[in-house]
Amino acid sequence: MITAAQLRAARALLGLDQRALAGLSGLSLPTIQRMEASDGVIRGNVDSLMKLVGALDAAGVELIAEGTASESGGRGVRLRATARRAAAEGQP
Repeated sequence: MITAAQLRAARALLGLDQRALAGLSGLSLPTIQRMEASDGVIRGNVDSLMKLVGALDAAGVELIAEGTASESGGRGVRLRATARRAAAEGQP
């Protein structure tokens, strides 16, 4: 599961606009806009959600689920160390 807030945060971490995320995920811009405008957990068909999560994962974003170990114990996103290094070096 992914929330709209997680999606917006992940996109911000990657420095992507909605159009770029749509391209990476193979989803339409209106679909990304609808997902980000959701309240709480994003609802959609399984194929669309899998494409979205797969694109974020491939870009280096780790989604943190409810109850998963994190400093605050809540939901969130974080970049894996290898993705941070690549971003710092200006690599995709």
